[in-house]
Amino acid sequence: MSQPAGTLYVIATPIGNRDDISARALRTLREVDLIAAEDTRNSGSLMAHFGIHTALAALHEHNERSASRGLLEKLESGLSVGLISDAGTPGISDPGALLVDAALAAGVRVVPIPGPSALTALLSVTGFAAGPALFYGFLPPKNGPRERALETLRTLQATLVFYEAPHRIEACMAALARVLGGERQVVIGRELTKLFETVHRTTLAGALEWLAEDPNHRRGEFVLAVESAPADDSPDASSCDRLLKALLEKLSVGDAVRVAMEATGLGRKALYERALVLSERR
Repeated sequence: MSQPAGTLYVIATPIGNRDDISARALRTLREVDLIAAEDTRNSGSLMAHFGIHTALAALHEHNERSASRGLLEKLESGLSVGLISDAGTPGISDPGALLVDAALAAGVRVVPIPGPSALTALLSVTGFAAGPALFYGFLPPKNGPRERALETLRTLQATLVFYEAPHRIEACMAALARVLGGERQVVIGRELTKLFETVHRTTLAGALEWLAEDPNHRRGEFVLAVESAPADDSPDASSCDRLLKALLEKLSVGDAVRVAMEATGLGRKALYERALVLSERR
């Protein structure tokens, strides 16, 4: 008779404040046979803080495929495994999805142990009207691919949520303002739940000024929530872009905007911002 498979527990850990961990997460971490951790040193400190002595194994972006194979063998042999990342929930802009996919494909039971999340923490304090939200994660690090990615999101009727690293935050914010429009509201979450937590709401244009005001504003891990595209921004946006591109072949930005205003009835501000973006790409 074959040994019944074990269970994979996907466990959310604190994004900063250790007191945010749940009683269920602590109990599960104590009871599993093995913990797969993104960084065993970082997680070892968390386990020591709570008096948890379960063995740790490394599963990170550089060994995820090979480590997942080994962990799947343990699960299929009947062992239970807890999967954690450095902070938040595994598989959400963190390693873990490959192991979960392999476990599900093999018929192994996968159980989520929910908890702290930078995504939901920031969304809860945006004050934006209830509605759809799109979590993108990290935008491409290079400017060209980043702007192309933002172009696909520009007219979406949904709050857009991004993660960003401190060394890219200024370039990211500049791209958001250029492509999405500097007048859009953004809520910046910096170092959420940690000692120097900051939640700042402004426009995308104002965010660039805020980042420049103080070097501390550019430190730490960031979550950004950008308000939905205005309702009048989405109709026939591709046709408007085609018109502007054709006009910019022959006219200056200012003249192209004036002609486009007459042809479409749209406001100067939105057309001018789009014309600037399109002219920079020519």
